[in-house]
Amino acid sequence: MGEIFNFIFVHPLINVLVGIYQLLEIVHIPNALGFSIILLTVIIRLILWPFTASQLQTTRKMQEVSPELSKLKEKYKGDAKRIQQETMLLYKKHGVNPFGGCLPTIIQLLLFPALYSVFQTFVGSDKSTIIQNFNKVLYFDFLKLQSLQDPTFFGLPLGQSPAQLISHIPLILLIPVVTALLQFVQSKMMFSATPPQKTKDGKEPDFQTVFQKQIIYIIPFTIGFAAYNFPVGLSLYWNTFTVFAMIQQYKLNGLGGIEPWISKLKK
Repeated sequence: MGEIFNFIFVHPLINVLVGIYQLLEIVHIPNALGFSIILLTVIIRLILWPFTASQLQTTRKMQEVSPELSKLKEKYKGDAKRIQQETMLLYKKHGVNPFGGCLPTIIQLLLFPALYSVFQTFVGSDKSTIIQNFNKVLYFDFLKLQSLQDPTFFGLPLGQSPAQLISHIPLILLIPVVTALLQFVQSKMMFSATPPQKTKDGKEPDFQTVFQKQIIYIIPFTIGFAAYNFPVGLSLYWNTFTVFAMIQQYKLNGLGGIEPWISKLKK
């Protein structure tokens, strides 16, 4: 299974990454390997654009029907089968496919370990070993590397984690912090700026609403912790992906949950 995964995901990523790197080398771009990761991320994000747009539209529609869904759960409380039936009818009425936006998430889950495998080739290897590891999986001779810049990005080793570097570079802690903050803003943008409606007794309407409020904090913390332990190159990919997601979210659905913050800053 490992060989199949490498053949389908890891090797193509290496070929595209090296292709971009070779082009940047031709025009003498410094820190070419790091910028290759950024450009690879942009390419992936552009390919996923229509699928991500569908995901964002599905999320927005589900938020719009959330008040009606809460009423259904209150009306048919205790009758799980009836709630499920009415929920499906409600989704059908509003044209909501709860599974319609899953593809970008699935692809992300597949790309993450694939990119991790790519960056692992940088760990504990000298340049000749890295070149050898890359060249043996490249599809075309013109892509083969003869030399390689330092596998760093502005002095930061792309194959090592902040956890490994913090004793020598204390400011490396900014990488997981920034990663968590960007993820928090992006997660906040995905939800409506309108506060959730409450039931008559003053409590939150359902578990889904409470979960949405908690997940805004849980995901950034989890991603930040991962960024502390994963290679710097993976954080570079993730942060580029997140910034691109924020731009797409803004163009399609506006500022979402961060709109009140922006309004306060403008005052």
